[in-house]
Amino acid sequence: MAALLQRLRNLLIGLLVMAAGPAGAAELTLDELLTRPSAPPGVVFEIVDRDPGALDMALPWVKQAARHIRGRFPGVPMALVTHGREMFALQAGSRAGNLAVHQIAESLSRDDGIPVHVCETYAGRRGLAAEDFPAYIDVAPSGPAQIRNYEVLDYVRLLVPRAAVLTKR
Repeated sequence: MAALLQRLRNLLIGLLVMAAGPAGAAELTLDELLTRPSAPPGVVFEIVDRDPGALDMALPWVKQAARHIRGRFPGVPMALVTHGREMFALQAGSRAGNLAVHQIAESLSRDDGIPVHVCETYAGRRGLAAEDFPAYIDVAPSGPAQIRNYEVLDYVRLLVPRAAVLTKR
């Protein structure tokens, strides 16, 4: 019985490793993307940070990165998924205290055609519903699943640097 449990445990670990992707796969950077010879089918920006104020730095970074990407690859579709503590700054009730963040998110969505997604699963853990976010924010059932959906469409994923890294720049 112990041998069977050990085999099942090893199988489960193997499946989890395979689901996580290639071991040691390097993250794509903005500079690496911009030096590619051809445009990707799309780009999905991922923001996940423990810092509740991370969007103060992350959204301007995304806005600037999107300009560079569009300058290099005109017409490439882009999307943004934020699914860490920072996403709660995008609640409709938090707009007054996070005006700049909301203005950039709304501009990305409406002016730049970059959908901004937050994670409904994480919001639900905090007692929030889709109605707690403004209309220019798409509440996706799951942030990680939303990213995978874009990756299935061959979008490349750009992990936005954490607030602590952006602060040092």
